[in-house]
Amino acid sequence: MNTNNIDFSKRKTLSVCATIFGALGIGFAAVPFVASWLPSARAKALGAPVDVDVSIIEEGQKITLDWRGQPVFVIKRPQNSLIILDSLSDKLRDPESTVIQQPSYAKNIYRSIKPDIFVVVGICTHLGCVPLYKPKKGEVDVTWLGGFFCPCHGSRFDLAGRVFKGVPAPINLLVPPHKYLNDKILRIGED
Repeated sequence: MNTNNIDFSKRKTLSVCATIFGALGIGFAAVPFVASWLPSARAKALGAPVDVDVSIIEEGQKITLDWRGQPVFVIKRPQNSLIILDSLSDKLRDPESTVIQQPSYAKNIYRSIKPDIFVVVGICTHLGCVPLYKPKKGEVDVTWLGGFFCPCHGSRFDLAGRVFKGVPAPINLLVPPHKYLNDKILRIGED
């Protein structure tokens, strides 16, 4: 066979066309694949901030919201419970909240922006149970002054979500990022 009679231009054209169609095919196949990496509308909604009107919460009342698939408690603490918070320091594992589970603006004795409004993720830091809100003195036992009690393994937290010594939970309850849009509206999920 003589190679001088072979038309290489036809072969070259077919190779170029095959390469172009292959590249286009890979491009079309890659679009849905890359799009699958983007968060869905449901995932975006789960991470979205949640607004709550704190003016409708009565003293001592707790409301529960869903933020990022987690329960978030918003509590209007009674004035007398704020006085108790200062007297518990020697009984708490981390009374000054040195382990970071709250934004810097909530690193105070109340672990909140406003002393009477407390925002906390309602998940025990031991094994992820939902602690019960028990605000009344003596509600759990005779030593109980009010706070959160985890029924799964007995962890106890005060009304600022600070963990007591000698319980399974290793750290305080998590305070989510939040801010006030005005005197009434609290936004959870944004600083």
